[in-house]
Amino acid sequence: MMRRYVIWIVLLLLLGMRMAYAGPAAVATVSPSATTASELPLAAPIAGASDPYEKFNRAMFNFNDHLDRWILKPIATLYNKILPTPLNKGIHNVFNNIQTVPTIVNDVLQFNFYQATNDMWRLGINSTIGIGGLFDVATRIHLPAYQNDFGLTLAHWGYKQSNYLVLPFWGPSTPRDGIGMPIDYYAFSVYPWIQPRAVQYGVYALSVVDARAQLLRYQNVMDAAAFDKYVFVRNAYMQRRAFQVQQTFQRDYADQNSH
Repeated sequence: MMRRYVIWIVLLLLLGMRMAYAGPAAVATVSPSATTASELPLAAPIAGASDPYEKFNRAMFNFNDHLDRWILKPIATLYNKILPTPLNKGIHNVFNNIQTVPTIVNDVLQFNFYQATNDMWRLGINSTIGIGGLFDVATRIHLPAYQNDFGLTLAHWGYKQSNYLVLPFWGPSTPRDGIGMPIDYYAFSVYPWIQPRAVQYGVYALSVVDARAQLLRYQNVMDAAAFDKYVFVRNAYMQRRAFQVQQTFQRDYADQNSH
């Protein structure tokens, strides 16, 4: 019983700190080559970045940031140092391939069948020719990679505006996206099907370390944003999500007009 509790605690720490530092969505719009404050296009406030819970959010951000600084970042740094670059990239490709499954489900829920077809081809090709996703063959044959989740599905069907919310352990989010995360994981992803549970937790924990390791390339960007890291992450996350919502509608419109 004690072992189970320890596993859950470690998993929660790793899970949340995956997004606590910046969040995959938050830094995705920043160029990997950006190294100075002048190269940070997202540091300025953006329209629609509603933050009525700022006092709570800042407290949670600081809590998550300290956990990341003392636990996840050192693990991710060691992970990058000891893992050969080709293997590191291959493992990252595998987790991207796994993430394609909930993406496809949300494509279908949004009636975006063109993107769903593209993503199903990606999943099939990378899972077979790409040896379980180790090699991203689909990109090489010009099948673009899309990201989709239940938060975007809710936005597609009307829940467009949602306030910024920093969740303990989980990091940058909104109430809408917070609703979507457990649905994507428990209903749409392959993780709940991995047995035994110890292997399931181990695989997911590795995905968390991998995601944080990929974010280390943006370390200089985050350091340059130290004048107010909270504002930087908030604006980056909200702008990225607004962009994703807009792209979802644009692809859906293009899909409808292609028939």
